[in-house]
Amino acid sequence: MFDLSIPQLVLGATFVADRPGYEVVVCAADPGPIAVEGDGGGMGLSISRGLDAVACADTVIVTGTGARVDADPRVLAALRAAADAGRRIASICTGAFVLAQAGLLDGRQATTYWVQAGALSSRFPAVDVRADVLFVEDGQIVTSAGLAAGIDLCLHLVRSDYGSAVANAAARLAVAAPARAGDQNQLIPTSLPGPDGTGLARTRDWALARLDESLTLADLAAHAHVSERTLGRRFRAQTGLSPLQWLLHQRIERARELLETTDLPMDHVARRSGLGSADSLRQHLLRRTGLTPTAYRTAFARHPRREASAQPFAGAPSSTIPGLANVPTRPAR
Repeated sequence: MFDLSIPQLVLGATFVADRPGYEVVVCAADPGPIAVEGDGGGMGLSISRGLDAVACADTVIVTGTGARVDADPRVLAALRAAADAGRRIASICTGAFVLAQAGLLDGRQATTYWVQAGALSSRFPAVDVRADVLFVEDGQIVTSAGLAAGIDLCLHLVRSDYGSAVANAAARLAVAAPARAGDQNQLIPTSLPGPDGTGLARTRDWALARLDESLTLADLAAHAHVSERTLGRRFRAQTGLSPLQWLLHQRIERARELLETTDLPMDHVARRSGLGSADSLRQHLLRRTGLTPTAYRTAFARHPRREASAQPFAGAPSSTIPGLANVPTRPAR
């Protein structure tokens, strides 16, 4: 149930010029009442749409399901047809097993819930399984780790479609972290401050307010009142990244938002985001997005005056979620 609710939560909170960015449709091979795994505490689902919805979707998301369950052949056929038509295909948690059964992960990198990563690799040796990341994008296929990593995947889809400013706004509505790198480790030993006050949330907030300054590892350690070595260890434990990796990621995100929401010259964007120069901005953005700053701004600019004069909303990417399409008509256990 949690996996299935994530796309509606995140994509349903996405607005562009005050209009919905997506239409989210849930479908199944056999519409009607469907029992959820483990009875869901007495809850069930009623799905009204069949797999015909897949043919109309721009993005198809398969949510988590039992890793040992063989998917319905009708679902596999619908997924293959969507892939052949060039649709974007995604999975959350163990939904990757369904994509693998459809042959869509052969020769690709993919991930899943870390508990099931070994089983995915063993059952589908043609898949390059990444067990240590939040999500992986390989061509038209995007796969995520379990549970909350599905939020990161959906925010990544929004960011790819509409840019960082729209994705960050959706994250705020969903009360989610605005940006976590896909290659961040899904196993973070200590995500919350300990009773001795060893959390680094205040230092991260302090750094976010000073991205335009030349912050060093020593500066971060001094603010946290720890040694640089201790800072690095605690930062990795709490974020999955080194302090400087995290800082660079936040600076690139700030630069993307400035490119989308302002007309600032490139060297000003670089300075305000802490990337230094226009050349540095170009290099980092190319590495992260494959676009130059000018091309990125052209693709994702969201200036209020432009949106105010925009044409009426003509349509939006639709996101079809056959998350329970492989659940048989009898209750799944």
